[in-house]
Amino acid sequence: MRIEDLDARWPALSDEVMTGMKDWRVQHPKATFREIEAALDERLARLRVRMLEDALLVSRAADWEATDPERPVCPQCGTVLQARGRETRTLTTDYDQPLQLERRYAVCPRGEAGFFPPG
Repeated sequence: MRIEDLDARWPALSDEVMTGMKDWRVQHPKATFREIEAALDERLARLRVRMLEDALLVSRAADWEATDPERPVCPQCGTVLQARGRETRTLTTDYDQPLQLERRYAVCPRGEAGFFPPG
């Protein structure tokens, strides 16, 4: 994904939340303040995790190459990490939303510890 792709993607995600909330409200005309707040928070949490995932995936650190002059280094010893393909990392965000990132995986050639470089 490129950062330019976000110009089209994020408004569509936002519109999805707005439409979903409006539809929910029509279906629940007698909802209490707490019920409305919970429904809104649920939708906003999904929007938040999708935006966060997109923002992370356009990070340069998410797609580094073995030939990049500024490759990530081991946080313990400072040795340049060696690429070991792509793997999926699952995180849990605030509001308990799962977020999956497919990123380059690397290992420290000195200690063999594996890392998802930051970014």
